[in-house]
Parts: sequence; C-alpha cells; structure tokens
Amino acid sequence: MGLGNRSEGGWHSRSQSHGRFRRPGWVAVAAVAALTAAAGCSSSGSSGSSGSTSSGSNTIPAGLSISTFNVNIDSTMSKFKPLAEFATKGADSLQVGVILPDTTSSTRYVDFDQPYLNDAFADAGYTQAQYRIDNAQGSDATELDDATADINLGAKVLIMDPLDGPTGVAIAKLAESKGVTLISYDRATFQGTNTYYVSFNNTLVGQLIGRGFEACVQSWGISKPQVFVLNGGEDTDPNAISFAEGYNGVVWSQAAKSVSAGATNSLGYSLIGENFAPGWDNTKGGTIFQQEYTAHPKINATIEANDGLSNAVITDLKSDGVKPNKVPTTGQDATAQGMAWILEGYQCGSVYKAVYKEAQDAVAMATILLAGDKPPASLLNGSTVDPADSTITEPASLLTPVWVTKANMETTVVKDGFDPASAICAIAGAALCTADGIQ
Repeated sequence: MGLGNRSEGGWHSRSQSHGRFRRPGWVAVAAVAALTAAAGCSSSGSSGSSGSTSSGSNTIPAGLSISTFNVNIDSTMSKFKPLAEFATKGADSLQVGVILPDTTSSTRYVDFDQPYLNDAFADAGYTQAQYRIDNAQGSDATELDDATADINLGAKVLIMDPLDGPTGVAIAKLAESKGVTLISYDRATFQGTNTYYVSFNNTLVGQLIGRGFEACVQSWGISKPQVFVLNGGEDTDPNAISFAEGYNGVVWSQAAKSVSAGATNSLGYSLIGENFAPGWDNTKGGTIFQQEYTAHPKINATIEANDGLSNAVITDLKSDGVKPNKVPTTGQDATAQGMAWILEGYQCGSVYKAVYKEAQDAVAMATILLAGDKPPASLLNGSTVDPADSTITEPASLLTPVWVTKANMETTVVKDGFDPASAICAIAGAALCTADGIQ
C-alpha cells in the first residue's frame, strides 16, 4: 500500500497546545497509582491452542522474521488476515490501541508512522472499530489519558511510544494492572512482566554513525581531528544513550554514554568535548555547539546523534564561514534536509530507519500477542537493556538500520519513497542531484 492511502482509518488526534519539550511526567506516575489495581497480568497462550469457535486460523505466517517486512505493506500484512480474524474473534470493538507521542519532536509520526500503521492494520484485516491511533500532542497527561481510554474501551494490546521514561512507566504499570499486553514502540519501557519492544537496533545505529564518521574524516582529509560530540536527549530518551554507546564505542573504544574530554584514539583523534541536547531540542543543541565552537575554534570534526542536531550545527558552521567538506557532521532519521546536506558536502551521512518496517513489525507483534501466541525467535530476536540498571532487560524485536551516503541515497530513501527526489532536490538544487544520480 502506498503512503497515506488510508489517512482516515483509525486515526485520532487530540488537539493540545504543547511545544516540543518533554516534561518529566511525574504527574502521570502519581495518577497511575490511583488507577492501578491489584489485578495480575494475563499470560500468553501457546501457539495453536484455542477453544474458540471464531473463524480464522491461529497460525503465525510461515518464515516470519525481521527480514520479512518490505515497502509493499500489503504483500506482507495480508498474510496475517487469518490470524487477525482469529485474534479479534470478529469483535466490533477496540482490540489494539496505538499512542504516538507528538507531532513536533519529529515529523515522522505524522508523515510516516501514522499512515504506515493504518496501512498495516487494514492490510492485516482489522476493521476501523478494532484499532485506533492517537497522538499525545507532546503531553504526558494526554498520553496517559489515551492509554486509560483505550483500556476502558476494551483494548487488549497497547502499542505505545512513550514521551519520556516516567510516562512510559506509568502506562506500563496501568497496562499490567489491567492484564493488557504492552508493546513499547521505538523507545523502550522497562516496566511490567508483559511488555515487549519493537524498534531498530539502537546500539547499531550508533555504531553506524561512528563508522560513517571515521570514513568521512578519512575521505575528507581531516588532519589531526579535533572532535566535538553532540548527543541526543539522554534526559528523556534511553535510545539516546544507546546511540552514544554505539558511536563512542567505535570512535573512542568506550561504549559509554559520555567520554571525558582529552580522550584520544589510535587514528590520531582528540576529543575536545561532549554534551547532549536536552529533550532532543535542536535549538538548544545548536546553542551548545556554538558556545563550544567559540571556545574551541580548532574543532574540525563533529558527531551528532540525529539530522536535526546536525542541521543546527551546520547552520552554525556556515554562519561562521565554514566551507563544504571541511568539518564533518553526522546524523540519523534520513530527513530530506539531511540528504541535501550530504549532497552539499556538509554532512557525512545519516542512518535510515525504514519506518514502514517498524510499523509492520508492531502490528505483526500485536496480532500474534492478541491471539495468545508466542512470537517466533526470528521476530523476537533480541533484548534491550535498561541503561539505568543493566540487570533489567526487555524482550525485543530489533530491525536493521542502514547508513546512507551519496553512494546509496538513490537506492534506499529515494527508492522507498521515504525522501522523494523532488524534496531533496528542492533543497540541494537540481545540479547536485543530477551529479549524484538522484532522480
């Protein structure tokens, strides 16, 4: 199915006036204490067992794995129709609730996640009454309200992308108390005995950034790299810590969320400093970099955790007169602006996380769990570790990200329709697109 073919189906958005800042969400934690009861978590049944007279088949599609999902959503998700029919038992009521976090921290939730999730549910045979998608509009209270409403409407599975850690914990506790299975989408929630995680391999995302950075430093001929690292919102998002552990492990041989200034490596790099952008705020990230660059004008190589932060850094560099191919930057999310900066010689590359795979993975997992089945090891292929407590892990389905440069931009983000050539070329210009085969 094409992007946005079912823009009406199952989509709900509650209008709230909120900015991109993620509040800690302690109100949500307090609120859930009054909502949670002593009910235990329901257990998953074994595959193939059923006393139901419903139609459909309690059979997971053969050969299902993280490699199953492709850009043709219908070809994959239509195979889940018998299982979805069995799992929903023909109910004309809510079975799966989806809660996305906001519309401002990343446009992906509106442009990609929502329509891809709609397509995945519809192609799997769900009716519009059987699922719904809400957006919390950046409010932790709204996200908790959405979860409560979905559970009260009968949802047996929640797919939730938490605004922040405390909000995720509050929803996980509520879901557990009501016997509802929780799938933490894109960001992990380390709470509850019936909680799963669907995302990309976040440590690998960071490693790709680190490897791409090293390749860029070499190809751009950066002499004696003096490096500044700008991490993502480690105060709100555990994924930001995984990203940092990934690239710090590659570049500095220290798989840590931060590395002390003065660190060096065998390639002759020196670390000038490292900081993080609170709440993934790009403006704050740009200010942090500008202050660091003013204090240390010898900085000639940088690592950023995503394209938004890279854009902020590049804007600062250009305002200071820095020319292309002089100070490397990195990113992830494969935004059209990021692709344009790559073509223009200001950004080394970006990690592409194909959202259509993540959406299908989440709906596949939800359908399997709703049917009382156990996800196969080829789908539930790993675990994620709580950065605050390494003894706590969560079963996870981890997809594989891709590092995008000029060389493979056309065959990845452009081919998939994630970044149309028209969007990239409107920013970078037709001449650069033609020179690099972007069409």
